[in-house]
Amino acid sequence: MAKTFHLEIIATDRVFYQGECEHLVITAIDGLLGIMAGHEPLVTALPTGELKYMVDGKWRYAAISEGFIQVMPESSVILADTCELPEEIDIRRAQEARERAQEKLRQKQSIQEYYQTQAALNRAMNRLKISQKHFK
Repeated sequence: MAKTFHLEIIATDRVFYQGECEHLVITAIDGLLGIMAGHEPLVTALPTGELKYMVDGKWRYAAISEGFIQVMPESSVILADTCELPEEIDIRRAQEARERAQEKLRQKQSIQEYYQTQAALNRAMNRLKISQKHFK
């Protein structure tokens, strides 16, 4: 069995990563999902969360927003709204986005507006968590 598999991580604004990968751990809608070469085929939705993948024996981390993953035995493709390395995250901007979302949640909103605001808050909180956890 192969030791690596081909991984593509595609965000709406760029190809975030394209190359060989030894191990991938991502938050899926029903919990953490670990993927190695030879994994059974699967397609699932991804919520906002943390992505970590191993290249040349070293873990790499990223903040990822909503998307999908397709897993095949020899490859995996992730399509996401955004994907950022911890050092790419603008902490001040993420804090401001969190504060705006928290303020908006205190106001009367329609159900749709509430869910959009909650999603914005989740993205901001995830970006802050990933930047603080992995960017030294």
